[in-house]
Amino acid sequence: MIYRSHVLVCNGTGCVSSKSPDLMAKMEELLVANGIENEVKIIKTGCFGLCEKGPILVIYPEGATYCNVSVDDIEEIVNEHLVKGRIVKRLLLGDKEAEDVSKSRDNVGFFAKQKRIALRNCGVINPENIEEYIAHDGYLALAKAVTEMTPAEVIAEITKSGLRGRGGAGFPVGRKWQFAAQEVSDQKYVCCNADEGDPGAFMDRSILEGDPHSVIEAMAIAGYAIGANQGYIYVRAEYPIAVERLNIAIKQAHEYGLLGKNIFNTDFSFNLELRLGAGAFVCGEETALMTSIEGNRGEPRTRPPFPAVKGLWGKPTLLNNVETYANIPVILLKGADWFSSIGTEKSKGTKVFAIGGKIHNTGLVEIPMGTTLREVVYDIGGGIPNGKKFKAAQTGGPSGGCIPADHLDIPIDYDNLLEIGSMMGSGGMIIMDEDTCMVDIAKFFLEFTVDESCGKCPPCRIGTKRMLEILDRITQGKGEEGDIEKLEALAESINKGALCGLGQTAPNPVLSTLKFFRDEYEAHVKDKKCPAGVCTALLNYVIIADKCKGCSLCARKCPVNAISGEVKKPYVIDQDKCIKCGVCMESCKFAAIEKK
Repeated sequence: MIYRSHVLVCNGTGCVSSKSPDLMAKMEELLVANGIENEVKIIKTGCFGLCEKGPILVIYPEGATYCNVSVDDIEEIVNEHLVKGRIVKRLLLGDKEAEDVSKSRDNVGFFAKQKRIALRNCGVINPENIEEYIAHDGYLALAKAVTEMTPAEVIAEITKSGLRGRGGAGFPVGRKWQFAAQEVSDQKYVCCNADEGDPGAFMDRSILEGDPHSVIEAMAIAGYAIGANQGYIYVRAEYPIAVERLNIAIKQAHEYGLLGKNIFNTDFSFNLELRLGAGAFVCGEETALMTSIEGNRGEPRTRPPFPAVKGLWGKPTLLNNVETYANIPVILLKGADWFSSIGTEKSKGTKVFAIGGKIHNTGLVEIPMGTTLREVVYDIGGGIPNGKKFKAAQTGGPSGGCIPADHLDIPIDYDNLLEIGSMMGSGGMIIMDEDTCMVDIAKFFLEFTVDESCGKCPPCRIGTKRMLEILDRITQGKGEEGDIEKLEALAESINKGALCGLGQTAPNPVLSTLKFFRDEYEAHVKDKKCPAGVCTALLNYVIIADKCKGCSLCARKCPVNAISGEVKKPYVIDQDKCIKCGVCMESCKFAAIEKK
């Protein structure tokens, strides 16, 4: 059937939580009521990226992008745009007066500096329809690999591209594939790490929700390259939409003969299964992940031997993460030279980041390696809300570090971030403004690590707990001389002694904040002050006498009756009774209460 209009509706997790399925149901109802249900096709897609503006829908052929759409807006969109052919300008993303509405989104800074490779199909195709993936060159790379190339040629092309693993340390992908390929064994495995556990990270989830076939195709290519016939995708059970779409995609791939026996009428066979993780952060570490797939408690083991030699069930195993695999089909189709022309000398291609925190445009972005942090924060992210100053960006999750304002112009790539004490990680990026306490941020990430430690090795199990106790004491105003030095000594011991990479990098948020914001630690310890006014134990709420109008509102709002005074005269706060809840400051209409 030929349709005159196509409506693409975001059905990623963010937009689903904002009722995008209800938008589709309402639109279907109104299309029938207007007798145009056979003229307009509604298509569910994955994430468009700009989560701050969701739910988002795009109507073609005009290319009009509507944002922050509610169910109440659907009737207007149907009646005006789909029936009368008139753009609903008030909902348009970007230049609302653009003559060509398909270009209005291009003027939005969020999209202007992006280059989508891993995210190429997200927000473009229906992830539950294999034919739409095929129509966008899907499975052509697999066909090329198994019918025109030898396994060695496939690995050589990936190696030449310069692709590095997008899951953490950035190990060269071609080299890892070569290690697995050269092992001689009666059985080999290909695994995908979709156990995305970093706070604020949702890159892999969005790819699986928006383009699951790209990962399936890449894993089949990897199986051909290393000589494996079985693959496993280890995905978080907390990602129900991703799990559902992966199951649909795997079933469709089998039905089309793209998984199973004799793929493309060759002697290559490859099967794929899902394994659900129960939410343990440590299972993102490769050996713990494989132990979990085997049905055991997810704990890391010593290396060597590395998984390429002895992985799943003691057999050679290749493991990459979702974003890494999503790049593979494009590299084979467009060539290693094309891919390596993007990015920097040692960091080729693009990187996907989930941007959150104190930033206008929260969402998912894919940028060429070498893009500066300033461009990400201000051009793509739209800057800091409420006129606040940028203070730091935290990258790499609990294994990463904080990048201060002094390094806003640093080109983002693997080596540059490591040089300043942070890391790329999987791609979470949390933006912080001047009101953020860096000691509190370090404490937050260490709390996460302590909770998620598997407990197998003492440096991680005990060392991180001791570090957290020191940080907790510092933020409670009980810090002592020598505490900062104890943190550094413990960090060094944990880094050298922990069993796995997650334990070894657990101190990084503390070390990076000490490196760039040591003065804040010293203020907490020596002056018993929190410069950002975040650590409540170090705060005093004070009424400024010459600003107070004596209205008594603060006294009436105080839950513990810590404020007293006479009407039309300055009130005072009893610091011994004050519980630092901040209700008084929030309720004051004259800005007469300050944190000190």
